[in-house]
Amino acid sequence: MNDENDWYGPDAATFGDRLAGAREAGGMTQSQLARRLGVKKATIAAWENDLSEPRANRLSMLAGMVNVSIMWLLTGEGEGMDAPVEADESTPELAEVVAELRSIRGEMRASSERAARLEKRVRLMLEQSK
Repeated sequence: MNDENDWYGPDAATFGDRLAGAREAGGMTQSQLARRLGVKKATIAAWENDLSEPRANRLSMLAGMVNVSIMWLLTGEGEGMDAPVEADESTPELAEVVAELRSIRGEMRASSERAARLEKRVRLMLEQSK
């Protein structure tokens, strides 16, 4: 596994993380990207915060504007951008904190998926009991 997959891969980053990283690497603000895409700044913020995702036509335009592949934006695999330079050489404490944050995010994602499965089971049970 290379640094790119480790930093922006499916276990370490979300669609919103990858979008924000690519936008920042391209030197654009949320407002600038929103203007270029013809959407509101709040829409870009919602995408970057993983509150919503763009439709296919916007996703294609978005990938082109931030110079990454659609697949990379969605999954972290494919043509994307390099991982940011780690600061662990000069500040090992920072690297530890970043690693712990990644671990917590992975645990939260797993818990969220578990909660969604349980919610689905409850809904099915409720429907069957009617």
